[in-house]
Amino acid sequence: RDCSLQRRHQKILEEAPAPGLSDEQTRSIGDAAVRGAKSIDYSTVGTFEFLLDERGDFYFIEMNTRIQVEHGITEMVTGVDLVKWQIRTAAGERLTLKQKDITITGHAIECRVNAEDVERGFLPGGGPIELYLPPGGPGVRVDSHLYSGYTAPTNYDSLLGKIMAWGLDRDEAIRRARRALIECIIIGLPTTIPFHQKILDDPRFVGGQIHTGLVTEWLAEQLTENAANGVTSAAGSPNGRVAATGKVQ
Repeated sequence: RDCSLQRRHQKILEEAPAPGLSDEQTRSIGDAAVRGAKSIDYSTVGTFEFLLDERGDFYFIEMNTRIQVEHGITEMVTGVDLVKWQIRTAAGERLTLKQKDITITGHAIECRVNAEDVERGFLPGGGPIELYLPPGGPGVRVDSHLYSGYTAPTNYDSLLGKIMAWGLDRDEAIRRARRALIECIIIGLPTTIPFHQKILDDPRFVGGQIHTGLVTEWLAEQLTENAANGVTSAAGSPNGRVAATGKVQ
């Protein structure tokens, strides 16, 4: 998975498989994750994280010994229920899947819908939800706890749900994600849906030119555009960047 699109070093959009990786790079990263898991005799679901630099070299960051928020897009492209296997292996069952059984079909994108005001630098903001209507249709999956009348708290994580879209290729996944975002209705508090709609139309994202500083660059551009239009916004400030972040689960 590619998890490069982040704000305040927190992921906001992920996709699988990672765009821009060669088959050789993908195999190398996957092999490194397998060797790492074997070296510690790991036996259930876990996630290895790597950084990829502009030269195409990758570096191990950390391992998360758990399922992760964006596991759904891996499930969509592999057909493997990671949560079920996490429970089964934790209960002592042996993993019956072999590496040869895992194939990747199509492409999937996840948009994290957070209770955040993008125009105010992704400032969290909870409150009551007057109306909630999730999207549907071919290739769309929504994981959420929302319902009309629900009150989003301000003292926990701002995540409201995950809108995921699968397509036969990346272009189709992007088109389906755009449609799903248009169809999703959340009235009562600010969300990151407008941000996702703009990013999915950004030529850099569409062209797969993704890195961990892209959102910061986008925010800086929004500040400049708002200033030119006489609009005040607290959209954030620049920080460092690397080419991409990737995950193998």
